[in-house]
Amino acid sequence: LKKDLKSIAVIGPNADDLSVLLGNYNSIPSRHTTFLEGIKQKVSSETEVLYVKGCGIIKESKEEFDEAVEAANKSELVIIVLGISPLIEGEEGNAKLSEANGDRKNIDLPGVQEDFLKLIDQTGKPIILILTSGSALSTNYAKENIPAIIQAWYPGEEGGVATADVIFGDHNPSGKLPITFYKSIKQLPPFDDYSMEGRTYRYFKDEPLFPFGHGLSYTKFKYSNLNVSPQKANIGNNVEISVDIENIGDTVGEEITQLYISNTFSSLNLPVRELQGFEKNELKVNEKIRVKFTLTPKNLSHINNEGKRIVESDSFKISVGGCQPGFGVVGVDFIEENLKLVGEKISIQ
Repeated sequence: LKKDLKSIAVIGPNADDLSVLLGNYNSIPSRHTTFLEGIKQKVSSETEVLYVKGCGIIKESKEEFDEAVEAANKSELVIIVLGISPLIEGEEGNAKLSEANGDRKNIDLPGVQEDFLKLIDQTGKPIILILTSGSALSTNYAKENIPAIIQAWYPGEEGGVATADVIFGDHNPSGKLPITFYKSIKQLPPFDDYSMEGRTYRYFKDEPLFPFGHGLSYTKFKYSNLNVSPQKANIGNNVEISVDIENIGDTVGEEITQLYISNTFSSLNLPVRELQGFEKNELKVNEKIRVKFTLTPKNLSHINNEGKRIVESDSFKISVGGCQPGFGVVGVDFIEENLKLVGEKISIQ
């Protein structure tokens, strides 16, 4: 984003709030930079930054909606900061605004935030959405309609500086989601169901809003020449995995290469996919490197119905790339190969 825009509207309940920077288990910093202040520090001295809170985190009032729309209409670009805060989620007793003692009864944007986002989107102005949370949010409208979304989490006392660095191109993002973002709470199993069916990315079979391991960059990476050696391996031996990764974009960037395995034929209720390795590398424009992983017998093992960790004759799908396999993430590449284990079953620690 250019730093010399004539005007930017920064709006939303979390745009100028300290609590959404700090999260839980924190002290009070001697200084901090909110998202609003970080943006003000980054832009040209000639850029007008208009700030309106617009709505509360959970309050139902729409009194400031009109003022926020007016600010958006006066600006070339809107940066809207929504989400939740440690007052809504966290340890019991600390999340004072939680309706469930620190837990959440749904994963939608609370209060009137969804209505607020839709109203601002109707202005036709380009929008960058910053989301704060320590857990998954269901933001289906944003995914379908907002061109740029930054999951900022609770980024720390200088989170405003870090986020502004990403928005204005001083830092190329490389982070990947450590959890699954669901389309709806209906995709989650009941709280008191202790089976693993449908839980976490490992057992989730539906289509998520954003999958575990998802994350974009200002550049693009291409994966090729995946090698699984040997493709037919004896039980108890290591398997070597290697792949080429190339920066085919127009700027330097960091990529987190992820290795997943999927058991394709087991009769047991095994994970749909499992992350078994990852490696982060910085690549210059047009640079290509070879990334290597080793799968040990433990990586290829599972717990049987008797509670023992075993490795047995089996078939696997090996997936390597910049995302979790199976969801067709636009702009992120991965490739796959097969692996077969043969031999006598063994038990391992």
